[in-house]
Amino acid sequence: MNFTRWSARLPGTQRRAAARTEHTISPDRLGDGSVPAARVEQLADGKSAVPAVDELPVREVLDRVPALVALIHGPDHRLAYVNDAYVAAFGPRPIGDPAREALPELDELGLFPLLDQVLRSRKPRTVKSRKAPDGRSYTFSCTPVSDGERGGVLVFATDVTDHAEAAERLRASERRQRETAVTLQRSLLPQELEQPDDLRVAATYQPGGTEAAVGGDWYDVITLGGGRTALVIGDVMGRGVRAAAVMGQLRTAVRAYARLDLPPHEILQLLDGLATEIDANQIATCVYAIHDPNEGRLVYASAGHLPILVRDESGVVLRADEPTGPPLGTGGWMHASGSIPLGPGSTAVLYTDGLVERRNEDLDEGIAALERALAGATGTPQVVCDRLVRSAGVTADHDDDVAVLVLQHPARTGPDSELFRNAALELLGGVEAAPRARAFASGVLTSWRFPPELHDLGVLAASELVANSLQHGTPPMRLRLRRTDRRLIIEVTDGDDHLPRRRRAEPGDESGRGIAIVATIASAWGSRRTPGGGKAVWCEFALPRAK
Repeated sequence: MNFTRWSARLPGTQRRAAARTEHTISPDRLGDGSVPAARVEQLADGKSAVPAVDELPVREVLDRVPALVALIHGPDHRLAYVNDAYVAAFGPRPIGDPAREALPELDELGLFPLLDQVLRSRKPRTVKSRKAPDGRSYTFSCTPVSDGERGGVLVFATDVTDHAEAAERLRASERRQRETAVTLQRSLLPQELEQPDDLRVAATYQPGGTEAAVGGDWYDVITLGGGRTALVIGDVMGRGVRAAAVMGQLRTAVRAYARLDLPPHEILQLLDGLATEIDANQIATCVYAIHDPNEGRLVYASAGHLPILVRDESGVVLRADEPTGPPLGTGGWMHASGSIPLGPGSTAVLYTDGLVERRNEDLDEGIAALERALAGATGTPQVVCDRLVRSAGVTADHDDDVAVLVLQHPARTGPDSELFRNAALELLGGVEAAPRARAFASGVLTSWRFPPELHDLGVLAASELVANSLQHGTPPMRLRLRRTDRRLIIEVTDGDDHLPRRRRAEPGDESGRGIAIVATIASAWGSRRTPGGGKAVWCEFALPRAK
C-alpha cells in the first residue's frame, strides 16, 4: 500500500489540498470568511521560510509520536501500518496480513466490531481506558480514512495507565469507605429484635447501591415491661460513616430514654436536645411509638417522619394522623402524641423514605402505592417486609437506604387464646379493699391453673401493690392481672402521679417495705405516669416453660 497516498486522505487533508491553488486570490474574495491555504511564506522581517503543514512528512511524524498508531485497510481489516510506539508495545507486526491475525491484542479488547461500525458510518469512535494484554491501559480513537472507493481506519491509542490506576485506587478507597460505613451501620442496628409477648415483629435493612453512600436509617424494638412495647424508626440526614455514627448515638439514647417509660412526645423532646448537642448541623427524622395490649392502640409521636400505616383485621389500611413536629436537631418545638387503633389481627408498618421516595414522583404517590401493597400483603411480619420491599422496586443498586419495621397484633383463638387472659377489679378504697383485692387475685390465679408457688407469689405482690396504692394514692384505683404465654403481669393504677421508689426501711419504720418486697419476689417491676394524671405500678413473673 502506498502510505503517502493514504496519508493524504487523513481527515482534513482533502480540505487543505482543495484550498491550495496556483493562482492569486482575487481581492473580491478577501474577507469572505474563507481560510487561505497553508503555504511556504517568506516572513516580512527576512527570516527563513517556515514549511507548510501540508508539506510535512506524515509517516515520519507518526513514527515518532509516543501514542500507538495503526492503519487498517479494507472491509477485511488488513494491516497497512504500525508506528514505532506500537512495535515497542506489542512487537513487530506483519504488514498486509488480516488484522485479527496481525493485531491479536485488538481482538482481545473487542475492537473489531467498532472498526466495522466506523467503516459503515464514516464517523470516528472512541473507547476509553481498555486494559491491553501488556498490562497497560489505553484509550482508543478510531478514525475513518478513505482512498477512492476503498476505506480504512486509523487506530490511535493513548496510554492512560496512570489515570486508570489512579481511578482504580479512588474506587477502591470509596469501596473501603462504603464497606466500613455498611459494617458500622449494621453493627449499630439490633442484631436480633426483641420479641414482645403480644406482638410479632420483623424488620429489614437494605443499604443503598454501590454508587450511593450508606445513610443513617435505623430501627429498634424495646420491651418496656408490664406488657408494653416501644417501637422506633428513624433516618439521619446525610451519608457515610458520620451519619451512621450519629445514628448509633441516637439509637443508644432512645433505649436509655425508653427506660424512663415516658410518653412518646416527651421522648422526642429529649432526643431533640441531644441531637443538637451531638452535631448542630446534623438533623434526623424519627417516629417513637408505644403499644399497650390493654389499650389496643398504638400511641406515637413523630419528628418529621413519614406516617405509620396500619391494616386492620378487615384489610382496610389507615394512615396515622400527623401530630408531626420538625426533625430532631432543629429545637424550639413542642412535640405532641397521637394514637391509631391496633387491635387483634392488625398489622402496622414503620418505614424510612427510601421505600417510598422516587425521583420525579410525588412523595404522596409513593405512600399511596405502599398502602395498596400493604392491603394485599399477608403472612408473617417477615413475609410482609419482603413483599413491601419488592413491591417498591428496591434492588441491590437502589439509590437510598431502606429500613422497614413490621409489627402484627395476632388475633388469637382456640387453645392459644387461653394463654392470653385479662382480669381487672375496680378498687373503691376503704378497709375492705385490700382483702377484696387478695381474694380476687387468688381466684383469678387459681382459674388460670398456676402452680401453688407462683399463685402465692402473685397474691402477695397484688396485696403489696394495692396496699401501697391505698396508702399513697388517690381514687380511681384499679387492679389488673394479665397473663401471656411467657409471664404473669400484675398492675395497679391510681389517680396520684407521685412515682414510688425502692428504699431501705429502718427497723422502726411502719411502712416502706412494700415495693422492696415486690422487687425481691418479682422478675421485674416498674412505674410510669398515665395520660391525664395518675400512675401505674406493675410487676411481672416469668412463667415456667412448658415441658
